[in-house]
Amino acid sequence: MMRIGELSTAAGVDIETIRYYEKVGLMPAPERGANGYRSYSTQQLAQLVFIRHCRALDIGLADIRRLLEFSNHPDASCGDINLLIDEQLERVRARLESLHALEQQLQALRSCCTGNRPMQGCGILNELTSTRLDEARRPSDR
Repeated sequence: MMRIGELSTAAGVDIETIRYYEKVGLMPAPERGANGYRSYSTQQLAQLVFIRHCRALDIGLADIRRLLEFSNHPDASCGDINLLIDEQLERVRARLESLHALEQQLQALRSCCTGNRPMQGCGILNELTSTRLDEARRPSDR
């Protein structure tokens, strides 16, 4: 058994994150000793490492909860897990497309200024200012 600080170090997760996962029910509440300190098992460490790995893959908490539920049924089909990961792949691909578009916009913006000049002649600032003015002049969509 280990205390929350030891669990935090072993899993590479902040103590506040562990408490949050307990609060939202992603991790079961730990046993408490007579002194009131939380006491964690190696099984809870494994679960926390699993959660951390899922978060590193940018899997949301609701989907992590589903994956944890799937792991409680080892004889069930993994088809739903495959679908969950396929959906995550689609979200990542959509974000990559969005980031690529953002990269192109930033490259275009960067090409507006090619050297050191006074701020009033900075193409980047001028472009950002004119874009802001154009947006302000558009009729409201409200």
